[in-house]
Amino acid sequence: MTAIAVATGSHVFWITSRAAGLAALILASASVGLGVSMSGRLVKGRGPDLRVLHEALSIAAMGAIALHAVALLGDSYFHPSIADLTIPFVRDYKQPYMALGIIAGWGFVTLGLSFYARTRIGIARWRILHRFTALAWILGVVHALGEGTDSGQAWFLAITAIAVIPPLALVCARLVRPRRKAGAAGAARPARPARPARAS
Repeated sequence: MTAIAVATGSHVFWITSRAAGLAALILASASVGLGVSMSGRLVKGRGPDLRVLHEALSIAAMGAIALHAVALLGDSYFHPSIADLTIPFVRDYKQPYMALGIIAGWGFVTLGLSFYARTRIGIARWRILHRFTALAWILGVVHALGEGTDSGQAWFLAITAIAVIPPLALVCARLVRPRRKAGAAGAARPARPARPARAS
């Protein structure tokens, strides 16, 4: 045990950050996928209310994102400052992927916490705002693939594909479907009959 502690002591914060980053990727993907399914009525009436699970996944993802950043403060090799981890482009390290990760982290956390202020924001406005969570998630995926220590490993790419492809397909389908609906509604709308001529 002592040998293991000595061997990993200088890297434990880096390892913790990597593990938290992977957990954040998986949890955020699951949260986005479930959220899009619920908003698209794909799971309506098919089992229990999934809003609690969606909220739990979102909170867990936000916690993992926070741990992913905070753990790096203890890493003696990377040795970042708080500004390096919270302000985009302050640290010139694997840019622009690090900046995208910071933007994605702030975006996901801010939009996630906005759920608890939705009555003050206004439900209609909040729903529009909440849709940008998917954009923050996509930026996070780009960050993981571009900057992640394990991004070139087959196991990491496999896990990422399993976690990301299903919700990404749901997001794309959600973006395309309203247009198809509008087009179909226009095509199905019967032509207005001509007004009969008034007798003179």
